[in-house]
Amino acid sequence: MAGSGALLRQCPLLLPQNREGTAYEGFVTAQGRDFCIRILLPTDFQLKNARIECSWRLKKILHGYRHILKQRLHSCPDLVSFMVELKTILEIALKNTQDLHIPWPPEYYSCLVRDLEILGWNKVAYVDTGLTTIKLKAEDSCGRQHLVTLKLNAKYPTEPPDCLVDFPVQFAISWMPQNSLIDIYNQFLAALELLKEFWDAMDEIDGKTWVLEPENPTRSATRRRIAIGNNVSVNIEVDPRHPNMLPECYFLGAEHVVNPLRIKLNNNMHLWDPEISLLQNLKDLLEIDFPSRAVLEKSDFAKDCGICYAYRLDGTTPDRVCDDPRCGQPFHQACLYQWLQGLPSSRQSFNVIFGECPYCNKVRESNENV
Repeated sequence: MAGSGALLRQCPLLLPQNREGTAYEGFVTAQGRDFCIRILLPTDFQLKNARIECSWRLKKILHGYRHILKQRLHSCPDLVSFMVELKTILEIALKNTQDLHIPWPPEYYSCLVRDLEILGWNKVAYVDTGLTTIKLKAEDSCGRQHLVTLKLNAKYPTEPPDCLVDFPVQFAISWMPQNSLIDIYNQFLAALELLKEFWDAMDEIDGKTWVLEPENPTRSATRRRIAIGNNVSVNIEVDPRHPNMLPECYFLGAEHVVNPLRIKLNNNMHLWDPEISLLQNLKDLLEIDFPSRAVLEKSDFAKDCGICYAYRLDGTTPDRVCDDPRCGQPFHQACLYQWLQGLPSSRQSFNVIFGECPYCNKVRESNENV
């Protein structure tokens, strides 16, 4: 191991804590700043088994460089070499994280705490230790719970925070330097009410039908795949700004079952009534009553994919069915496409591939991306 003199020249503030030279504590310096660090070496001085402890600030700066540091610990022959590498990496990390070493002005904290007190701590769901990330909670007029996450910077309130919400539309706030958190909160409440009808429509669908996908829909999700029966389902895409208008509909299932539904939808489209709920309109136009999950699960609706033998694959359920009424075997789109690609007899036109069903040998087609 290199002598203590070389280490002292490289890191004059890092001092040995025992005679054996296995424990060092002090500071490592980069860009004129000192960072607290402690290094514990094993008795054989093998760096790969060393333990490094540092301040939370240094840990935060080096967070994205941990794998590089681990490699350096394994490759450096001695502590001096490693400290040279550490200082180099620290210099790079500091240049890439300029905001971390610019002290935030005291006015920022006093202003933020004042704004939180005016807003009311009962509306705060979370505050991080650095007072830079805040989550505010709110209820819409139907009692649904919502969160807005605020990412603040040192120039608050001159500059607005970044706002993250679980909305199906963009949430853009109006901001002036004299504004505060309460202005964001009021705009958040107003946005919730604008989306009330959309969430009412989606909640009714989620509560009264069997939604196949997404499995756990977020508040921002505008798509639902609803089970109808006989291995048939419908994908609907709802416009969050106009939730009571006819949504985009795409039927999935065997052609002989799907085609009558398409015809009904086209023939009854003029009957759509924006004064009644989206779900009721779909029922009226398709002349069906969407069955519940409990009813369909007792039937053979929830059959596994005939290729991978799983029901849910990467969050999706089988969405392709053999068109032969005597077969009706369901498949995942991705599984069927792979299967048909592997058949010597299959043929492809653009992104549509034609081949035989794995079960009944009927000619089957599949799109690469649907």
